[in-house]
Amino acid sequence: MENRNFKNSNTENSAPKDTIPQNSAPEDSGIENFTTEYSATEYSKKYPNQKDASHAESCERVLLAGVNCGKSEHDFNRSMEELKNLAEAHFMKPVGMVTQKMDSPNKALYIGTGKVQEVKETALLSEADAVVFDDTLTPSQLSNLQKELDMPVMDRTALILDIFATRAQTREAKLQVESARLKYLLPRLVGMHQALTRQGGTSGSMSSRGAGEKKLELDRRRIEQRITELNRDLKEIANERAVQRKTREESRLPLVALAGYTNSGKSTIMNAMIDTYMKNDEKRVLEKDMLFATLDTAVRRICTGNSRDFLLSDTVGFIHKLPHALVRAFHATLEELESADLILHVIDYSDPDHREQMETTKEILSQLKTAGIPMITVYNKADKCRDSLEYPKIAGSDKIYISAREADSIELLTGMILDKVYEDYVQAEFLIPYQKGDITSYFMENTHIAEQAFEENGTRLKVRCHQADAAKYAQYRIS
Repeated sequence: MENRNFKNSNTENSAPKDTIPQNSAPEDSGIENFTTEYSATEYSKKYPNQKDASHAESCERVLLAGVNCGKSEHDFNRSMEELKNLAEAHFMKPVGMVTQKMDSPNKALYIGTGKVQEVKETALLSEADAVVFDDTLTPSQLSNLQKELDMPVMDRTALILDIFATRAQTREAKLQVESARLKYLLPRLVGMHQALTRQGGTSGSMSSRGAGEKKLELDRRRIEQRITELNRDLKEIANERAVQRKTREESRLPLVALAGYTNSGKSTIMNAMIDTYMKNDEKRVLEKDMLFATLDTAVRRICTGNSRDFLLSDTVGFIHKLPHALVRAFHATLEELESADLILHVIDYSDPDHREQMETTKEILSQLKTAGIPMITVYNKADKCRDSLEYPKIAGSDKIYISAREADSIELLTGMILDKVYEDYVQAEFLIPYQKGDITSYFMENTHIAEQAFEENGTRLKVRCHQADAAKYAQYRIS
């Protein structure tokens, strides 16, 4: 199995203190031994503003495990590599990898019964604190593995949920993540209470249950109650968002939504447009070279001049095997995509797996009501491609190759956006009576004014406006 970006501990005769002991597994056992390349200083350089960076040397050591059930070697390796990146994004230190090929996962243990002992021995030899599995484990698999391995077990879903919990900043994002985590935890409570103590009695009353069972039932009730509270709070926020969207729609200001795989450069594009057209550092969003750097939806008004403004929204990034609970929890946030006039599907073109990432994004978008919304495919990071590529370059009517860090790329992309979102606009001339000042104000604020004159019967405006506005105020139109 390909081992990318890791140091193999078997290459040295005497391993450093924090590396895996030699000969911990047979050469063809499906086990990889490695240590991460990041010291505490290197973590700090890569993630300068993270509180955990200074504790990189003492971060949790984890063993990664996965089962290949009919995938190509490339796809499976990509999934495991992404699991390693997720662990590092959560400031864990991957210290080894155990893999297995099976027709289907073991229903009781996910991995084969013989492999369980192998994982246990490897975890012991590598001094791992926990084992992280690449797929979502069923409640019984989680419980059984924790018993067999006698150590904490986490699956990919739990890891992503934990990352989301540490990244959430706004109240809405925190509520969404908490809801998703509790819904994930609820059916797995039995696995969390491994030491249930049985007491006498056979009735179903609380008084006849063991202390562990009582705690389990109380925890379940508390979680269900909290989920109900969260759903109520999130519904209120969703209603507020609906009001905000209605206000935006009435203003006819086009909404352009950024969507794409995590770390594809969506926030970089937003910041580049803010720097180019707004020059206001306070409006910038968090931008980092890491998975799920931001979760909170940000909407900014991009003022390009000539009254051809548009709203630009940056939504949460997607990833392979994104937990369905998160998609459901973040549905209110992702509705920004559903109400968009244009979607920018941002792709890290320099990533060898960008095609697979494109398909993941399309799959998630298909779960939302985005069918029929115009889309521009933005192939970003063209400057990092090994092959010589001409950029910025528009390809056809809905593709563009750019580097978000270069001004000419942003200028070309902005022009393409304006052509798309303002294609339903027409040139029209109106004579607005002076007593209808509110209509004049609306045109002044929401259209491009080519000419303005004050005449005897009212204000004459020659504008470029939306077809719907031209129809709405047709009684005042003179040409």
